[in-house]
Amino acid sequence: MPTKHEQILQHIESLAVGSKISVRGIAKALHVSEGTAYRAIKEAENQNLVSTMERVGTIRIEKKKKENIEKLTFAEILNIVDGQVLGGREGLYKTLSKFVIGAMKLEAMMRYTEAGSLLIVGNRTNAHELAVKEGAAVLITGGFDTTDTVKKLADEKKLPVISTSYDTFTVATMINRAIYDQLIKKEIVMVDDIYTSLKDSKYLTTADKVERWYELNSETKHNRYPVIDKQNRVVGIVTSKDVIGKDPDVAIEKVMTKNPMTVNKTTSLANAAHVMVWEGIELMPVVDSSQKLQGIISRQDVLKALQHIQRQPQVGETIDDLATTQLKSVEGEGNAHRLTSRVTPQMTNQLGTMSYGVFVSLITEASSRMLRKYKKGDLVVENISVYFIKPVQLESEIEIIPQILEVGRKFAKVDVEVHHGSAIVGKALLMAQLIDRG
Repeated sequence: MPTKHEQILQHIESLAVGSKISVRGIAKALHVSEGTAYRAIKEAENQNLVSTMERVGTIRIEKKKKENIEKLTFAEILNIVDGQVLGGREGLYKTLSKFVIGAMKLEAMMRYTEAGSLLIVGNRTNAHELAVKEGAAVLITGGFDTTDTVKKLADEKKLPVISTSYDTFTVATMINRAIYDQLIKKEIVMVDDIYTSLKDSKYLTTADKVERWYELNSETKHNRYPVIDKQNRVVGIVTSKDVIGKDPDVAIEKVMTKNPMTVNKTTSLANAAHVMVWEGIELMPVVDSSQKLQGIISRQDVLKALQHIQRQPQVGETIDDLATTQLKSVEGEGNAHRLTSRVTPQMTNQLGTMSYGVFVSLITEASSRMLRKYKKGDLVVENISVYFIKPVQLESEIEIIPQILEVGRKFAKVDVEVHHGSAIVGKALLMAQLIDRG
């Protein structure tokens, strides 16, 4: 039988998209405490079932698919521009396909305004009305209001009309930035994308005995299984080390390791990989906010996914991408591995010199490229000690020289010097664990 928490989540999921949700309303409808209702609504927010907005409240939203994450809902636009809803509140959950800036004649403006789009315009009430009639939402800049006719039409068509105090240029910049941020997020693979769901996972319960571990081991060849209690919460982990020499009739909870490491669906794959590599863990339970088992993730799955990501083209470039794409290999003396880079405006801080973050990105990438020449694998950085970094002027040409101090099967220590002309402008020591690609 589902718990009260699960019943509330099921109730929220059954509500029509656009429905308003409140803690008091849920508590009253399902006869639960307001504390239980609040926690369930927060979990629904984590699962992208609802969205909470200032001055609007919590509403049931359409769960966006990963491939459409670069599209924003009107509710998100409302938050981005710190606006207020003048009409069409019930349409906030809808997704916009594009936005149009109304800085042209009315006839020309309407040629670009279509259903699902967002018209960004000032106090041109005739444009507001025509846009809503075409099936578009309206964002009014400059803090202006609109007519009662437009508000009524927006309510009928469930198309938001939003007012913001920002000017048109600032609003367009803010929305563009939000879309770009979403593009970058789209590329960050989460545990949710690759984990094995609960119905396909093997696990033990506190009621099982050691002999059940051997049955699962014979079936799957894995040697590590999560242990759950009667409420499906992960309470332990059992490995081959725990059961060796134990009587088959001994209860699993007597031999399990309590408080195991877990991840949730929103954990990034890179973070999960780092934990699994450093702790030497082959398999980890995936849990929700109340520690209930959702599935499992294996180190093999994580590493395969990370290798696949490396072969994918970038859509939204991060600062790391901008910095490392500038790196070019040059032939050094003997076995020396040298890379050069030009300090571009994107790589500088507010003083016009190379930023500390870019410096760290460059030495990490240089070390990684050099180690790939010696070993077929990738590195996970454990520690970077920056001894010093001197100001490097914009448009300067720098040379990065990594040198291996120690390298083993799973560990490497690299000394990195950064030169500008004949001067050393930076020096760091990088220690990393190596991931064999196999």
